[in-house]
Amino acid sequence: MRAAILAGLLALATAAGAARGPLHVPSPDWRDQVIYFVLTDRFDNGDPGNDDQGAGEFQAGSRGHFNGGDLRGLARRLGYIQGLGATAVWITPPVLNQWVDPAVGYTGYHGYWASDFRRVDPHLGTLADLQGLSRALHGRGMFLVQDIVLNHTGNYFGYEGGWNPADPSAFYVNRGAPTQPPFNLNDPRRAADRQAGVYHWTPAIKDFGDPVQEARFQMSGLDDLNTGNPLVRRALRESYGHWLRAAGVDAFRVDTAFYVPPDFLRDFMQSSDPKAPGMRQVGRATGRHDFFVFGEGFGIDRPFDDTQMRKIERYVRSDDGRPVLPGMLNFPLYGALGDVFARGRPPAELGHRIASMMRVFSQPHRMVNFIDNHDVDRFLAGGSVPAMRQALLAMFTLPGIPVIYYGTEQAFSGVRSAMFAGGWGAGGRDRFDAAAPLYLDIAAMAGLRRTNPLFSRGTPTVLAGDGVGPGTLAWRMDHEGQSALVVFNTADHEALLDNLPTGAPAGSVLLGLYGLNGKPVARVIGTDGRLTLRLPPRSGQVWAFGRGALPAPPPTLAPTLDALSTDVFDGDFTVSGQAPGTARLQLVVDGDLQRAQTVRADATGRWSATVDTSAMSDPDAQHRLTAWSEAKGAGSATRYFHVDRPWRLLADVEDPAGDDHGPGGSYRYPTDPSWGDNRQGDLRRVRVRGNGGALEIELTMHRLTTVWSPPNGFDHVNVTLYLELPGEPGGATVMPLQDARVPAGLRWHRRLRIGGWSNVLTGAETADAANEGTPVSPGATLSTDPATETLRIRLPAAALGRLPSLSGLKLYVTTWDYDGVYRALTPEPAPYGFGGGPRDGAKVMDDSPVIALP
Repeated sequence: MRAAILAGLLALATAAGAARGPLHVPSPDWRDQVIYFVLTDRFDNGDPGNDDQGAGEFQAGSRGHFNGGDLRGLARRLGYIQGLGATAVWITPPVLNQWVDPAVGYTGYHGYWASDFRRVDPHLGTLADLQGLSRALHGRGMFLVQDIVLNHTGNYFGYEGGWNPADPSAFYVNRGAPTQPPFNLNDPRRAADRQAGVYHWTPAIKDFGDPVQEARFQMSGLDDLNTGNPLVRRALRESYGHWLRAAGVDAFRVDTAFYVPPDFLRDFMQSSDPKAPGMRQVGRATGRHDFFVFGEGFGIDRPFDDTQMRKIERYVRSDDGRPVLPGMLNFPLYGALGDVFARGRPPAELGHRIASMMRVFSQPHRMVNFIDNHDVDRFLAGGSVPAMRQALLAMFTLPGIPVIYYGTEQAFSGVRSAMFAGGWGAGGRDRFDAAAPLYLDIAAMAGLRRTNPLFSRGTPTVLAGDGVGPGTLAWRMDHEGQSALVVFNTADHEALLDNLPTGAPAGSVLLGLYGLNGKPVARVIGTDGRLTLRLPPRSGQVWAFGRGALPAPPPTLAPTLDALSTDVFDGDFTVSGQAPGTARLQLVVDGDLQRAQTVRADATGRWSATVDTSAMSDPDAQHRLTAWSEAKGAGSATRYFHVDRPWRLLADVEDPAGDDHGPGGSYRYPTDPSWGDNRQGDLRRVRVRGNGGALEIELTMHRLTTVWSPPNGFDHVNVTLYLELPGEPGGATVMPLQDARVPAGLRWHRRLRIGGWSNVLTGAETADAANEGTPVSPGATLSTDPATETLRIRLPAAALGRLPSLSGLKLYVTTWDYDGVYRALTPEPAPYGFGGGPRDGAKVMDDSPVIALP
């Protein structure tokens, strides 16, 4: 089936060729689409003549400059994109941008710093090039999605030294103006500009929890538009209606939707203004009766919490039931996919997220799903390729529109690396390999979804999800009489999924549809509609429920497991049961067949065994226990329990205050005002606790800030920890990406890089100066306590190799900051770079001593 799907996709892509279609086409059913998202400047350079516009903004291969990717380059790669199974291409904003921001020294290569919302940026080409891309897509039966910005322009003004809300000209600093009226009215020192009220005359957001700041202050210093002003609303409707009419755009993605009020978005979509109608009306006028618009609301929920989901839903449908936007990016699902598949969190967390998105979202099938994008770490920065394949399969078999971020199919790990040879991070070669393993995987998954509409139209029911991760997860999809079963094992070992309630009658047949490691064999559902499966490591399997049923299989004398004396234990405990007809069985804890305990029954068939709880450190985790007979292929009823063991303090080390100035004492923080005088890199105290083989590290900082609303609860600092495991051979001394080595006498086996948007645990096996090492799962769990400026990190026993003891473990902690790469160090500090040292100096602002556990 996989080969047939791929052959069909390639034939379709080849047959379409360079066909030119109409500029305007009817809207598709967006539920069935697969979107490919490109950062246009980093995708392909089709016209080198437009690369350098002479403003110092272009530098081939530079991370922070224009690299040369353009619309012609994208258009010539549509066969490659269509062969992947994508049906739509999402481009970053093509509008004329602020090329260089003098306040920070960065360039607007990404498209989100508008100067004119109606003009194509010449770095990307011309309006004719955009029209050509649109026609080429439509000729292939594909669609064009354009990223748009409604909240802000570029950084043309700011406030320095203070801010007076009563006098918008006080402390105002002018850095130029957008070229498009009325957005060029950006100087409150002029009476006409103040009267026009195009902008909120405000400084940068300091408190993202304050709804007034969220709606009216500047995000990252970008000039915040007064979207309550009718003049602004009309200008934005006119500007973006232009792209529908002139360029044949089929959908919009709205950047930073959380920072504009829903009533403005409702006006943007539905206004009846005859001179500047809303996007629904413009869409209908161009033949698009379902012009799709989805917004970005960067909100990731903690496990089993739905606060951000409900906030996101208010941008689809308001509390009074009125429609706002047709869809939103599904950030909560993104968070759960990464946590469960990359970082080894309990699969029950993803199970909850699936169930809650069906409950909370009014249109879950029109939400837009993804596993990474241009604003966060790529999945492979901290997850393995097998983990990413699982996350992709989950995305393709769940409600919501899948998005593939460019380069995922080529196993990219850099946030904004280029696909073409001359771009940043490309390694001097093009990356358009249609025979790459992940390219073929994604094409097959897209084919699975296209040929089985129940994955894009159906309703999932979560059937199982381990409460201790990694482990097993299963859901059933149902749609118009069609059903499918999707099953995962997120662990790196074989797992037992026992007594799965399929909801189907005994004797029902499951037919293999797709598997990450080959199509799964057919299965027959047993007594009471239950199914027990041995699942290979890192597997993902999909079955279709066949029509009809076989005779119900005969009952089996399965082992029994006596009821537990309690459901909470504070240490090891004994269990017992009966093993009729067999002398040997396995006691399986949390589905882990690799560590299953072999137990022998006595002459009467009775057995007993002790459950080892040394690796169980989370009192909230629900563990499961099964007595399993491999000979009979049957297991006992499942028992559930919790373990609540005390944590022991192993080390408490004070770090001097104010020593956050680098190895030689000369380093200085970046100059952008968002750092303030908070000295986020000043480490003050390290406490270490143990619980069996689990480790807790508590870091007290001078100050934890949340200036940019980071999902992990702190920003403007990255903490990198190096751990040497007792008795472990090998190890490394290099500190990847930090231009340094760990102190003498330390060899690390685990490295943990954590920041506001990052949580990456790696092993030393493949580490070097430019490579962080091999991803390790399960990863760390993070929490913060703002009241005590404390960051708490917990590593489960499995992350450390299930050590018999933590005695002898060594720990070294460093601070710096990270934004896709560790921030630069130069002789003089920059707005977003550290100063006071050589460019190749050690990227360490503060560090702890090497802490050895007793």
